[in-house]
Amino acid sequence: MKNYKTVLSLILVISFALFTFVGCSETEPKEFTYSDGIDKNGFWKDITAYDQVKLCEYNGITIPKDIHEISDEAVQAEVDSIIANFSYENQIKDRAVADGDTVNIDYVGSIDGVNFEGGSTEGQGTNVTIGVTTYIDDFLEQLIGHSPGESFDIEVTFPEDYGKEELNGKDAVFAVTLNHIVENVTPELTDDFVVTNFSSRFDFKTVAGMKEYVKDNLQHEAIAHYVQDYIYENTTINSLPDTLVEYQENLMIKYYKSNAENYGVEFEEFLNTYMGVSTTEELLETNHDDNKKNAEYHLILQAIAEDTDISVTDEDLTAYFSKYFGTEDHSEYEETYGMPYLKLTALHQSVLDYIIDNVVLE
Repeated sequence: MKNYKTVLSLILVISFALFTFVGCSETEPKEFTYSDGIDKNGFWKDITAYDQVKLCEYNGITIPKDIHEISDEAVQAEVDSIIANFSYENQIKDRAVADGDTVNIDYVGSIDGVNFEGGSTEGQGTNVTIGVTTYIDDFLEQLIGHSPGESFDIEVTFPEDYGKEELNGKDAVFAVTLNHIVENVTPELTDDFVVTNFSSRFDFKTVAGMKEYVKDNLQHEAIAHYVQDYIYENTTINSLPDTLVEYQENLMIKYYKSNAENYGVEFEEFLNTYMGVSTTEELLETNHDDNKKNAEYHLILQAIAEDTDISVTDEDLTAYFSKYFGTEDHSEYEETYGMPYLKLTALHQSVLDYIIDNVVLE
């Protein structure tokens, strides 16, 4: 079965606040932590947000019909995407390859009898789809008509502008082994399937119940996005504390440094190769508007929390994690992000929930 958290992410509404892990600065005076500048209650330290904005009328926001009405087609598309996570592969070995098939192959490439670097699957096998996957010349089309278990040669010519001097315009031979044809099988959506895979976590036990649940979540998500855009676009920011922008920048740098570590490359190399910038300063400049918008959004949510006296208790935090993460134990998250940051994300969600609870559906 596919990763449960992946499926979960498709049908749960996750707080917007959890996705603001962007920002940067390579010259932090100290190591940045997620809870920097946030007090124990989830508010920005020494900042009274309400004094720095002119809030829009956030009570009773009218939600247009085309936003909150969810079509049957949209529900079915979401259900299909969820069920696709439970698909599995069958290995077909009793017929010849046809155009459009996905096949698993191994190959070793050579030029004038000499194997060249990067021209082999190293016996690991790779899936390719004829007519979809891009290979040089008519490599994949030459697989058509062959059957799993066969080994044969494929002859191709590299383009003149292939990009490697030793390969440009050269004739090559690939010794290919056709391992199997790949058939993706998606399970049938039945009440039994729903019970087996979802009933222990969600409050539905039938296909109809699942679709209703998905529809409700799609509607909630659509309304939440509309509300987020509405309060941002209709609130006036009179002043924006530099510390909030700096926080977003530091958050971004931490995020991309983590990515660089995952890729096993130096941060500067990561920026150049994957982000298309040469320096941290260039990255900051490129993402300035997004970081500023995130900072402004944080300021607006805190201003509404101050205006409505919304706060987050320990019990509220436990309920937040139970609802959105399926567990009351947030110790692992606290170790990574710190309690102030957890309170901040829960506070933001509480503010959004308050606004959404008071919307007017057109």
